[in-house]
Amino acid sequence: MSEVLVLVDHVDGAVKKPTYELLALAARLGEPSAVFIGSADQGAAVADAVKGYGAAKVYVVDDAQIKGYLVAPKAEALEQLIAKTSPAAVLIPSSAEGKEVAGRLAIKTSSGLITDAVDVQPGPVTTQSVFAGNFTVTAKVTQGTPIITVKPNSAAPVESAGAGAVEEFTPVISDAAKTAQIVASQPRQATGRPELTEAAIVVSGGRGTGGNFEPVDNFADSLGAAVGASRAAVDSGWKPHTFQVGQTGKTVSPQLYVAAGISGAIQHRAGMQTSKTIIAVNKDEEAPLFELVDFGVVGDLHAVLPAATEQIVARKG
Repeated sequence: MSEVLVLVDHVDGAVKKPTYELLALAARLGEPSAVFIGSADQGAAVADAVKGYGAAKVYVVDDAQIKGYLVAPKAEALEQLIAKTSPAAVLIPSSAEGKEVAGRLAIKTSSGLITDAVDVQPGPVTTQSVFAGNFTVTAKVTQGTPIITVKPNSAAPVESAGAGAVEEFTPVISDAAKTAQIVASQPRQATGRPELTEAAIVVSGGRGTGGNFEPVDNFADSLGAAVGASRAAVDSGWKPHTFQVGQTGKTVSPQLYVAAGISGAIQHRAGMQTSKTIIAVNKDEEAPLFELVDFGVVGDLHAVLPAATEQIVARKG
């Protein structure tokens, strides 16, 4: 059975949920092998984590000569690992960095690239939402090693005992890959909420909030959800751009998406249309988003969300 490489998504060695989702998809295609690019002394802990989700092998790439630079060295490391293993496919998280690495890797290996897949089946055959979410298509790479980036929440993690055999891999990084150096970085501010693009539940507010996001924030916190915003809300200065969901913001694909006071312009729909279940709360019963949702509530979000929050908190208590 051919190997399927899965790039481990982590923060300082703490494996993130999208990695476990990718391992579940990789098991459909072949034998999952995790690729951890990070501190060598964290390799054993990472291997212990991912083997519980089916990783038969874990390639540990010490990032001592990589971490001070942007994505080019990671692409080179994966290129050399592909040459060594001849995998059936490479699965990478659909983050901004992941897609950049995937694009460079596709060029280096003369391979086909599919981004933002929401499903991967044997073949491998992917499912994607394209043209601002208006169409769902299936696609297949016809040249080289299939390189696929997958959106978070596209598959459920599956606990499965894997060998988790650790193998150190030392790539040779060229000087050309080290031309873009990281000179400063700003850590993500801790909010106690999940990362927007990875959250299983997202609650977003729009123009209908009138700038008062308290009902949205409180409702999100009662569900353990991430908070998002429409472009109108961001342009009005009610939330930073990092909260924006849409074609010019972030693309999310949670299990549940709640849109409060958002009309549903095509720009916003492009960023959330692949959500598994969609609920809209809007005073305007003619709002375009009602055409897309699974459940709709015609009402003032400032009344609906606090009432829903109260019920959720009461049931938890």
